[in-house]
Amino acid sequence: MAEKYQVFDIIEEITRLDGTTYYELANIFMNGRAELAANRGFIQQVRILQLNIPHSNAVQTYEAYINERYTMPAVDFDHWEEWQKEEGAVAQAFQEILKANHIG
Repeated sequence: MAEKYQVFDIIEEITRLDGTTYYELANIFMNGRAELAANRGFIQQVRILQLNIPHSNAVQTYEAYINERYTMPAVDFDHWEEWQKEEGAVAQAFQEILKANHIG
């Protein structure tokens, strides 16, 4: 399952070990991995902020970017990888998603 193309339909708030937070798009698979990361001490916590977000063009842009650059973690992962949102179209798409869902 880790190699399958991931479709995102939730927005999470992730709390890093230093107490700072960031937002991320995810799905139930990735939310489960984030919960596991919290249990293993790689992050403090994860919280779902929005379920069933619309599958807009911005979401599709972000999905394609993440799926091209990152591998979804297998169950035996040993660290939490924060997805970097580069400048430009991807960062703009991500901000558009947050704004459309009244987050941030």
